[in-house]
This record gives sequence, C-alpha cells and structure tokens, in this order.
Amino acid sequence: MSTAQAVATAETQEPGSRKKSNTPRQIPVVGVVTENEEAQGVFKPMDLNHVIKLLEETDKDDFEEKQLKCVKKLVQCFQNGLPLRDLAQIFKILNLCAGKIEKQPRFIESAYDILKLCSLPFLKKKVSDEITYAEDTANSIALLGDLMKIPNSELRIQICKCIVDFYHAEPPKKHIPGYQQASSSYKIQMAEAGGLAKTMVQAMTLFENQLVEKLWVLKVLQHLSTSEVNCTLMIKAQAASEICAHLNDPDPSGQVLFRSSEILWNLLEKSSKEEIIQQLSNFECLLALKEVFKNLFMRGVSHYDRQLRNDILVITTIIADNPGAPMIECGFTKDLILFATFNEVKSQNPLVKGLKLSNSYEDFELKKLLFNIIVILCKDLPTTQLLIEGKVVLALFTYVKKPEKHKAVEWSSAQYEELQLHAIATLSSVAPLLIEEYMLCQGNARVLAFLEWCESEDPFFSHGNSFHGTGGRGNKFAQMRYSLRLLRAMVYLEDEILNTDLCEKGAIQQMIGIFKNIISKPNENEEAIVLEIQSDILLILSSLCELHIQRKEIFGTEGVDIVLHVMKTDPKKLQSGLGHNVLLFSTLDSIWCCILGCYPSEDYFLEKEGIFLLLDLLALNQKKFCNLILGIMVEFCDNPKTAAHVNAWRGKKNQTAASLLIKLWRKEEKELGVKRDKNGKIIDTKRPLFTSFQEEQTIMPLPANCPSIAVLDVAENIRAKIYAVLDKLDFENLPGLSTEDFVTLCIIHRYLDFKIGEIWNEICEEIKLEKLRPVTSDRKILETITTASESIGKMVASLQSEMIESQARQDVQDEQKVYAKIQATHKQRELANKSWENFVARTSNAKTLKKAKRLQEKAIESSRYSKRPQNAILHQTDIKGLNTTVPSGPVVTVESTPARLIGGPLADTDIALRKLPIQGGALQKVKAVKAVDEPRKSIPT
Repeated sequence: MSTAQAVATAETQEPGSRKKSNTPRQIPVVGVVTENEEAQGVFKPMDLNHVIKLLEETDKDDFEEKQLKCVKKLVQCFQNGLPLRDLAQIFKILNLCAGKIEKQPRFIESAYDILKLCSLPFLKKKVSDEITYAEDTANSIALLGDLMKIPNSELRIQICKCIVDFYHAEPPKKHIPGYQQASSSYKIQMAEAGGLAKTMVQAMTLFENQLVEKLWVLKVLQHLSTSEVNCTLMIKAQAASEICAHLNDPDPSGQVLFRSSEILWNLLEKSSKEEIIQQLSNFECLLALKEVFKNLFMRGVSHYDRQLRNDILVITTIIADNPGAPMIECGFTKDLILFATFNEVKSQNPLVKGLKLSNSYEDFELKKLLFNIIVILCKDLPTTQLLIEGKVVLALFTYVKKPEKHKAVEWSSAQYEELQLHAIATLSSVAPLLIEEYMLCQGNARVLAFLEWCESEDPFFSHGNSFHGTGGRGNKFAQMRYSLRLLRAMVYLEDEILNTDLCEKGAIQQMIGIFKNIISKPNENEEAIVLEIQSDILLILSSLCELHIQRKEIFGTEGVDIVLHVMKTDPKKLQSGLGHNVLLFSTLDSIWCCILGCYPSEDYFLEKEGIFLLLDLLALNQKKFCNLILGIMVEFCDNPKTAAHVNAWRGKKNQTAASLLIKLWRKEEKELGVKRDKNGKIIDTKRPLFTSFQEEQTIMPLPANCPSIAVLDVAENIRAKIYAVLDKLDFENLPGLSTEDFVTLCIIHRYLDFKIGEIWNEICEEIKLEKLRPVTSDRKILETITTASESIGKMVASLQSEMIESQARQDVQDEQKVYAKIQATHKQRELANKSWENFVARTSNAKTLKKAKRLQEKAIESSRYSKRPQNAILHQTDIKGLNTTVPSGPVVTVESTPARLIGGPLADTDIALRKLPIQGGALQKVKAVKAVDEPRKSIPT
C-alpha cells in the first residue's frame, strides 16, 4: 500500500476502529491523529464550546469558581502547544476572561496563563491548516494588541513577551504524534496580516509614565519594525512622531533611547522616507532630538554613547533635508554649527567649554557628519546669518593648506586627509553663499597657494581611502580636484571683485600651467579624475575670460595650444564614459569665451588648423556637439581669414565643408518632420520650413514680449546657424556640391525670407483669432507680404525643378556616353577577334596564306608613288623568299662588343649592376660609351 493510500484509508475509517496490517506502518505525508491516539492522552478531549458558553454565563455568582476551574483545565490540556483548529476558540476564551477582570480580579491569573500558552508553538494537523485557519489566526493575534488596554502591568508585560517570542520560536517540548509545528515565520506573517503593529503603536499612549511597560512595548515594536509590512502599518499610526517625541523621557537604563533610535532607523529603511520625514519635521520631535544629541555630545563617554550620538545625528541630517523642518526655530541649527567648528575656531560658549574630540573612529565619523549636515543646512537661505556668526568659512579654510599635525586634535594622516577633502567639498557649497566671508579669509590666495602645492613635487603619500579621496592614492589629484571644484563654484557667481582678484593673483597663468603639467605627465590609471580636473580648469578659464579682452590676451597662444590638444583627442574615446565628452564640451566653451573676440588668438587658432579640427568634430555628426560647434563657426566667420580655411577643408571621401553643412541641414529637417519630396524639393510653398511640431501646435494670441512658435523654432534647431555660416561663406562660390546639395541650397539661401513669411502668417492668424479688422492700407500690405512670401516659395520650387530636370538630362547624356564607350570597346574586341581568326587561318592553310600574300603585295604596290622623284635613291624593301604576311621591320647588323668593355657574357644585364658576375671577368668602370648612330631612314620604294 502506498503512502497516499494509507492516508486515505486512515481518513475513511470509522471513529474508534483501527485496521491492522502485516506490512510495517508508514509515516503519512500529512500528519493524521486518530481518536484512539487522542484517547491515549495526546490531547485530552475537551469541549471548548462548553467552556465558552460557561464563561458567557454571568447571572449566577457561584459560577466563578467553576469557570476558573474550567479555564485551568483548558490550560493544562494545551501545555504542549495550540492547535490551529482550536486557536480561534482559545482566544475567544482569553477575551472573555479579560472582559471579567474589571469586576472579577481572580480572572487575571486565568488570562495570564492563557497568554503564556500563546508563546507555545502553533500546531497543525494537516499541511493545509496554515492556509485554512490563516484568517482566524490573524484575527486572534490581532486581539493581543487590543488586550494591551487592560490596566494590568503583568498582563501587558506577558502580552509583550508573547509577541517577542514570535521572533524566537523554539521547538515543542514534547513531540505530539499526528501534529507538526507550524513554520517558524507563521506567527510573524499572521501578526503582519492582523495589523498587530498598528495596535501596539496606539497602545503606547496608555502608559507614557510607566517605564517598564513602555520598554517592553518598544522592544515589541523593535521586533515588529524589521518587516516592511509592519513599518507601513506603524507609519499610518504616526509611530515616528510618537516615538521621537519621547526620546528624551527619563530613563536610567538608557533603553528607551536605544530602542527608539533602532525603531526609527528601521522605519527609515523599510518604509516611505518622505512620510517619515514629514512626521518628524515638527518642533516637538526636533527639540527632543536636539536635547538628546546635546546630552550625548557633551556627556557621552562610552563607545555605545558615541555610536548612539552619531545615529541621532544621521537621523537629524535626514530631517534637515526637508525645507519645512523648523531646524532654526528650535535652535538646533545654531548648536550644530557650534559643534562643527569649535575645534577650529575658539568659542566661549559653555556648551563646548573644555570639550575635546579624540581620534577615535566614532569622533572621526562625527566630524564628517557635522561637515555633511552643514552642506544640507546651507540650502536654507535663512541659515546664512548663522553660518556667518559661527565663522564656518574660516573654520573650513583651516584645512586648505599643506598637511601637518593638527593643533587641536591629533588626527592620523589618513583621517586628516579625509577631513581635509571633506572640508574643501563643504566649502564648495558654503562659500558661494558667503562671498564677503570668503574674501575676508583671503580665499582666492589660500586656494591658489594650495593648488601650487598640489602641483609641486613635494613628497606626499595620499591614502585615498574615502569617498572624496577616490583615485587619489599616492598622488595629489583628489586635493587638486576639490580645490578646482571650489574655484569653479566661486567664479560661476560672476562676482567682478572676486574674479578680478583671482586674475590679479595670476589664476589664468596658473590654470594653464597646471593643464600643461597634466598633459606632460599622462596618467592612464586615474584618467577619469584627470579628465574632470582638465574640464574644471577650462570652465574656470571660460568664466574668467568671457567678456574681457585683456584676460583673453593673457590666455593667449599657450591657452590656444591646450585647447587644440584636447580637440585632437581620438573620437572613439568620446563614448568611453570616462568624461572625454564633458572635456570636449568644456573645450568648445573655452573657444567661445577665451578665443573668440581676441584677434591674435583667433589668427593663431586658424594658423594651427583649429577650423579643420572643428569641422572634423562636426563631421562626427554627434547632435550634442553640433549646435555649439556651429555657433562657434558663425562667430569665427566674422574673421575674413576663416572662409579660406573652411573652403580648404576636406573630410572623408573628399567631402567639403559646404557639403557637410547641407547634409546636416537635410538630417535636421528629416528629424523635424519638414515636408520634402524624394528629391528634397519643397512641397508646401506657403509654409516651406514648417516642422511637424509646428503643425501640431495651434496659433494663440500672445503678448508682444512672448516669442511665437516660429521665432522659438529659430533657437531650437541648427538650421539658422547653418544658414548664417553659409551666408558668410557666400552662397555663390561653394565647392564640391552635388545637384542634391544645390536643391537643398536653394532652400537654405531663402531661409530668412521663408522665416519672415512664417512670422507674418502668424500675425495674420492672430489678428483673425482676436477678431480685429485691419484698415484697408494695412490689409493690402499684409496681403502683399503673404503673396510675396508664397511667390518666393513657388520660385524656389520652380528653380529646384529645373535643377532636377537638368540633372536628369545630364544623367541621360552621361549614360549614353557610357553606352557608346561600351559599344566601342565591344567593336574593338570583335575586330581583334577577327584579326586573330585571319592570322590562325593563314598559319594553318597554305592557300589562304598565298592569297593573303598576294593581297599584301598588291596593297604595297598600290601605296607606292606612281612617279619617282628625281635624284631619289631607291632601296628594295622586300625580302626575297620570306613566307610571311607580317610586315617586316628594319634589319640592323650589330657587331659584337669586345669583352674587355663589358666584363663578361652577363655583364650587360641589370642584374650585373647589383651582383657579381657568374662568369667572366670583373666589371670594369667605363667613362663613356659612344652610341652608334641609327642608320638614316630611306624613302621606301
């Protein structure tokens, strides 16, 4: 009998009977217990419905003893676990006992005993019991939260112990035949399904002043908060604000703070961070956090206290990121700034008097966290005044110097390096808000001096351990990188005083020098950081030189050289993801800001074939660069020397600049959805430049200061720039164009006329929409303008048609010439074949040969003069006895040259001039050889 058959047989047997079998008993897949086994004492038979009915009887006083006895019997019956099938009834009994406590205190012990049973394993008779009784189990466990309302400390603590035991499941003390323990996570899942977490949060308000019970509830919530489902339920019950508001409650053990912070961490990690921040961003919570942090900062001495302090600061940092958090109002911002700077800037504030930080890991982390929260706090502009009062800029600048032993705290070299980089990164966010403080601290001079040290050859081993030190191990790249970021942030403010101070201190020359130094020492291992440094240098130079001719002259030829160096980068590297494309953008920006407008620099750029490099980049056909490059080309074309360079450029397949620009125009129009036929000819003569986007948009009346769709189109694509470049190159003298290019060029040539026509059409449409009636003269002018615009479109379309037809005729003529050439080739081949056939016939047939010979002699005779000239010497040209029909050439008799002149039989060959002769004498050097005059040609007879 199979296992399945055994199980089926056991289920179909009558109660009280048992079938005997000669085969050994097999263990069923699904645990089954028979009535006989129950009778043997596994579970003593007990009518739970009777117990429930008994507890519901409240009329007679003598029932109390009987009820208590019955409950005690129930507790004894289920000492080894609670079957899932009976769980709902058992919890109903528990609820009835709890309801009698107020009038009958003796039921406290009964409820307590039943609660202890809840810590025991849940037992299933079948595998499917977990699913079958899931709803009953969830509702039963949810009842535990409701029972927390009973004003009895022992019961509340037992409920909490019971819930904590869910997360520390133990196997049953005694194996019960026919039953299996439910899965270890089953209770936890049912607690989630029943919403126990929400009721436990709500229960916290019942015993705010009862420390023991409060600690047990926090312990329960600590366990429950490990689940995302429970965290979501807790957030709905406002758990974050409720717990945070009581962080600073009196607690000698310190457990309240520890467990509360742990719960807050779990909530932040496993539920909606935005909702939690919103709950914590109130005055009460921030005040509690402030007091807790101050106490831990000033009085915390143990390793545990320092860790907890840092955890509280991280939670505060997350809250501070919310602009609506009242950080300033509760005084937390001021205290945090004080704690962040008291080591670097001496303060008489009693909070930090006599306070020192050690070089322990926790204090080191605290320092970094304080720097980080300053960056977040400075996003709120009202914080600016507090930053000034706290001398934050001065404190941070104490790190912008050559590394040395710190006076206040003996940090290790690795720690100091990390703090130094973090401080410079913090300055990049704070200093732009405090320009006056930056200038008072001589910020430019300090940063430039620090950059000079970064560029120097001073021995320095960078650890590069931190986030900010990435890529800086064994070099000063990390320090240089963040210093340049700081300078870039400052020059972007476009403060004239600050930028002038930088230039007067030689910033432009120093930036160029750093760039050249980096180029001369390539570092492939840290290529990404080097590229970022180069990009920042070029951006700083662009900001300093823009709109200042004198600074552009300082940039000079050395600056042009570094720009040209970057432009020669291998185009394949632009897709490497290391930052070459960003560097190229910075380079193009520096051309615009540092070279254009300064004629010596422009001429030097042209002289070094800079225009060729620009066109090479344009030919890469990368849309992200095209707009900027074309803008630079438009400006460069104002220089009269540029046109010659542009026309001289040749790309792949001998492509000219004009052809490249026209190709870009066609590609742009295709992407914009402009209507053109297969030959590139205008289809809509009324709106020849209309894009698909413009067609989708409806014309609406706009104020005079708002650009219309037609005007916006000029700035949103590259067609206007292509028109401007070709216009400055002169439309009539563009080399290397095909007919297709000329067809497109007709449209480009009339771009401005078409665009003006578009704008007038918009004006007409707006007038109609606004239901205005122009005066007669204005109406006639509008009609004339619109008619003229359409006429230009028709004229261009007609010109394009002529070009296309002319090209078609030219193609036909070229085709005919090719066919004629092919025919001539075939005819020549046929003649050659026929000649060969005649030759073969003459050589193979004597009669044919004789006939050909007679014809040849007759032809020769007929070609001679009929009258012989006077005094002419006649020579016989026929060779007697020659049986060939091939014309004979002149016969020349040459005597052998003496061996003494040529050195041997092989010495007259070319090989002999390079190799030794195989035989004969050695080669002899001859001064000159007199050529034998060719015999004078005679007139044939």
